[in-house]
Amino acid sequence: MLCTSRDTPALPPVFFGAGRSYDCAPSPAIRAMPSFLMDRLVKPAALALSIAGLPLAADARTDRPALFVDVATLVPDAVFDVRYFSSDNFVGTRVDGYGAARCFLTRPAAEALAAVAAEAKAAGLGLRLFDCYRPARAVAHFARWASDLADTRTKAAFYPDVDKKDLFAEGYIAARSGHSRGSTLDLTLFDRATGADLDMGTPFDLFSPRSWPGSDAVTRAQKANRDRLAGFMARHGFQPFDKEWWHFTLKAEPFPDTYFDFPIE
Repeated sequence: MLCTSRDTPALPPVFFGAGRSYDCAPSPAIRAMPSFLMDRLVKPAALALSIAGLPLAADARTDRPALFVDVATLVPDAVFDVRYFSSDNFVGTRVDGYGAARCFLTRPAAEALAAVAAEAKAAGLGLRLFDCYRPARAVAHFARWASDLADTRTKAAFYPDVDKKDLFAEGYIAARSGHSRGSTLDLTLFDRATGADLDMGTPFDLFSPRSWPGSDAVTRAQKANRDRLAGFMARHGFQPFDKEWWHFTLKAEPFPDTYFDFPIE
């Protein structure tokens, strides 16, 4: 099966997560192939070829502009639970580019987040940050992991409702991430009196429709906690992502079309 992208010619037959459309012409042999063989043989091979050919980090900037700041300098009482610096993540190991448990954002995003933290603190709440700027090489690491369909060690914890081969198609893994532009972050709220996270209905990075902000599969109280977080963020210029209750991007991000790949150190 050969597919031609309308904006990038001669890509391999399967390519997910970048918003491109394709004109595909399956061979007669593939059209006649039973669906179970398609799922077992053709789709995994095509996915691996596609990911191997992606310029995931090649065109990302490797310098760190002065506009990037360490969030701890502006939000010192946040909890920095940087999951990709540890093995407590869907890949199951420390992710490429994470040399320290630090959180970098562009200054406008960090200043807006400081305002969020101040409002949350007045309500007796604090911010727990899971991820901020993400090097492009980390996104490439995610893609390599997604192409290894035999590695399902973390399925029960992170994607119990989704077949691994569908993570790209369903938008949970992408060829590029807004995090690499420096104004996107993942976070939750915790009770400052007890230290306990607010119950959001699912843990961070659960690839499931239950993690969608508007999911009806959570309780009213859990939905109220999600709405509270989203309200704090919206009032200070952040917009949500429709598949992850924890994910927000500064609307007025200073690098809307630029991706970075400097390591976190």
